[in-house]
Amino acid sequence: MRSQLFLRYARISLAVFLLSAMAGPSAFSDRSTVEIHNREPLRMHPGPVAAAHDGLERVARLLSDTLTDRVGGSWPVQTRTDDAAVILGIQPPNPDQSDETFTVSAEPEPDGTVRLTLTGGRPRALLYAAGWILRNMDRNDTSLSLPAETVGTFSPAWPIRGHQLGYRATANSYDAWDDTRYERYILDLALFGANAIENIPFQDDKPAPLMPMPRQAMNRRLSEICRDWDLEYWVWTPATFALDDTEKRSAELERHEAMYAECPVLSGVFFPGGDPGDNPPELVIPFLEDLAARLRKYHPSSKIWLSLQGYRAEWVDAVFAWIDRDRPAWLGGLVGGPSSPPLDRLRARLPREYRLRDYPDITHTVRCQYPVPWWDPAFALTLGREPINPRPLFYADVHRHTARFTDGFIAYSDGIHDDVNKAVYSALAWNPAADPREILRQYARLFFGPETADAAADGILALERNWDGPLSENGGVAATAALWRQLSRQSAELEGNWHWNCLLLRAEYDDWTRKRLLLERRLETQAMIELAADRHATPEEAMDAALEIFRQAETNPPDPEQRDRIVALFEKLYRQIGLQSSVDRYGASGYERGCSLDFLAYPLNNRWWVEDRFAEIRALADPNEKWALLAEIRNWENPAPGALYDDIGHVERCPRVLGGARRMGDRYVADEPIQTQWWWDNGFSRKRLSWQCTMDWPRALVYDGLDPDRQWVFRCTGYGDVLPRADGTPLKATRHSREIGGIKEFPVPRELTQDGSLTVTFDPVPNEEHLNWRQQSRLAETWLIPTADTP
Repeated sequence: MRSQLFLRYARISLAVFLLSAMAGPSAFSDRSTVEIHNREPLRMHPGPVAAAHDGLERVARLLSDTLTDRVGGSWPVQTRTDDAAVILGIQPPNPDQSDETFTVSAEPEPDGTVRLTLTGGRPRALLYAAGWILRNMDRNDTSLSLPAETVGTFSPAWPIRGHQLGYRATANSYDAWDDTRYERYILDLALFGANAIENIPFQDDKPAPLMPMPRQAMNRRLSEICRDWDLEYWVWTPATFALDDTEKRSAELERHEAMYAECPVLSGVFFPGGDPGDNPPELVIPFLEDLAARLRKYHPSSKIWLSLQGYRAEWVDAVFAWIDRDRPAWLGGLVGGPSSPPLDRLRARLPREYRLRDYPDITHTVRCQYPVPWWDPAFALTLGREPINPRPLFYADVHRHTARFTDGFIAYSDGIHDDVNKAVYSALAWNPAADPREILRQYARLFFGPETADAAADGILALERNWDGPLSENGGVAATAALWRQLSRQSAELEGNWHWNCLLLRAEYDDWTRKRLLLERRLETQAMIELAADRHATPEEAMDAALEIFRQAETNPPDPEQRDRIVALFEKLYRQIGLQSSVDRYGASGYERGCSLDFLAYPLNNRWWVEDRFAEIRALADPNEKWALLAEIRNWENPAPGALYDDIGHVERCPRVLGGARRMGDRYVADEPIQTQWWWDNGFSRKRLSWQCTMDWPRALVYDGLDPDRQWVFRCTGYGDVLPRADGTPLKATRHSREIGGIKEFPVPRELTQDGSLTVTFDPVPNEEHLNWRQQSRLAETWLIPTADTP
């Protein structure tokens, strides 16, 4: 058992003091004090220390309020230290330490308890010390306890540790917040070591009816909050227009300058070269020079930062040539991120006097920088791109692979759905050796209380494992939901806790989705049987019978009570934290922005595609043609006896796809070929499910056990072109459709299958480099089919 430090809270108070740069041990006894009592309610009396050093007083109040709220007992704030249990103070760090360094020391008391002293080089260092205590404390009926390893000196490993919390309509929750909610959330992040907040002051001019404050007022208020808590305030300011438009360029400069003038603090201005924006360096660099001149007038120490997102190779070279030649003093550094050159290459080319900041996407699950590898399409179709997405082990792996090239990060986020990921990334940027499960235990202690820390940490890890492998085979999903329901019954006081409700919701949603998947697959199998010509007198009767079976997903869904619980939790989270899980119900800015509620009943079989095909077939006159098309639908995956089918990109249904170079324990593997889940018709696509999940391209398809006496044809669907090779031999198409779902066929020379095996690879399709990735060719389904003329 770990040795413990005990603090009795029968008479506990918090003390605030200031040690000057020259202060020594006598500073504790020589200072003047004015008492600040905290009974019910908390009252503050003016005094020299509190007035002169507001940053420390704020931290003391935060610690006092949090302990009172989450622990109980009496935790008044005062300036006197003689009877204090916890003392906060400023003292200069050692020359080799960051001014964010903090020290926790313990002084034994005669009654066997200890007095804690928290010191740091600046006010926010005390904020981190407070977070460290709150994240590590345990409690019982008479005392608080802290593990002995809580005592010591702690410094951050990376100097930049932040999160983007843009107040804009696109966000799925932030736009519903007032400044009080923003401040509380910023402090939650700081308690895990974050030192920077990045706002989006201009971009996204869509109407935002949920905003309780005008955008300009919130821009200023966020800067004030960061100033008050000694945190950095950054802004993300793309140029979404052509910079050679002199009128718009001038207006943008004026808009920037007005914002600079209003902000009491501004630490960095991040200009993304692309995503959005498409301006070449010869236009971007002069624009940034003009921004820098205006920035210096109001914030002389602030810097401009540039990302090379979406830059073609010659633009990247031009930026580095400019940096090498001019060495601009106003440039803080470069930013890596989605669609940027790799971080190791950026660091290798960037002169050492400039910093490299990462801009990791920890908020999205598909169509993003870090998609969930081999995510079951049932989740991708329903949970979507911005679901509640705790991925602690995955992002710990990302940080381990990428952070060593950088000076830190400010992560991309568009809502509270990635809250766990923020805590994990912040904690790892402070201490990269931290164990992810221990970070989750700290998360649970801070937000739920120490009684649930272990179970909740394991429950969060179980939520991440829900997304591992085929959903239909993952019985752990039901166990995870049962665990969270049990924990909720045992912790009824957490019903009003949005952090808790997010996790409970995900557990219920995953379990409901698995139940639906198993049911709807079974229904599709039964419906296809009805399409056999010998079961019904007419094609119309066959189609009617099949549709009646399909409709059972709506008329007799699994566990309606669970569905009602999910809907109620979404409602609760909207009211608690502004989570907009629906366009119509909660005013979300778009269906791709966290609207998991709107897709709660999206079909997990091909019902919609079949319904549309049936409508086309009913319009035909010839019954024989109708029966032939119904047979094509019924036998889509098995067009001939012995055909070998792969649903490319579907984790459960592409057994012949050659896997990547994943090692034991890896969750993130750079450049691993993975699937893309497409977004059509605002997420309500009626296309065949196998066409909505594709790859471009798998490393190989490997076939074994082939009959060498048979003739084989390689068939595929997807979009655009495909250039297959069979055992290295290029195949020639005899049927070729470039449309989505269109069929392509390639006869395989018989000599290639004489050994009973075949490996199919794919050449890159030429002349597509200039195309947006959405217009590039890809693969959806493949078959290896024995032909009818095989002897």
